[in-house]
Amino acid sequence: MDIFSAAVMLFLIMDPLGNLPIFASILRHIDPKKRRRVLIRELLFALGIMLLFLYAGEAILNFLNLRSESVSIAGGIILFLIAIKMIFPQPGGVVGLAAGEEPFIVPMAIPLMAGPSILAALILLAHTDSSRMTDWTIALVSAWGLSAIILMFYKVFTRLLGEKGLTAVERLMGMVLVMISVQMFLDGIANYMNTVAQ
Repeated sequence: MDIFSAAVMLFLIMDPLGNLPIFASILRHIDPKKRRRVLIRELLFALGIMLLFLYAGEAILNFLNLRSESVSIAGGIILFLIAIKMIFPQPGGVVGLAAGEEPFIVPMAIPLMAGPSILAALILLAHTDSSRMTDWTIALVSAWGLSAIILMFYKVFTRLLGEKGLTAVERLMGMVLVMISVQMFLDGIANYMNTVAQ
């Protein structure tokens, strides 16, 4: 996987367009003067958490005594479930945050930006080829940067695309993510079978 492919995959998993309505719902109840500061803070928290998992991925796998194949298969399953929810969205808003309450790490940084699916993908990238950490970092920062720009200008994108447009884009991204998740799952199964055969 090259830098561009990794960045596209991470961007799709972050799903900033899908998160736009949720972010807008959370920020709507915050003092307008604080909105940009809160959003920047949460985006930086998310980046820090993702970088931590990228660079500590190998150590986490070793500590938990996990094989890369299990992470690939589990990541594929999680991505598939996320993608299905993107294609067939469920009714309901943000849970666990009272109206007017300022978010702190949860739910904006985790799990909306740095959710379990992207953390699993980062661990997998780091474990697959630890000699290309610079490439993975560039891919992650690029995907995060594009996501951050979209979320920082959430009002503009919401006006441009409209509610139906956002739904259409999210479902399209969900379809692409389904294919990526199936490939991750199949790669994990194939690698496991090759290891067993040896």
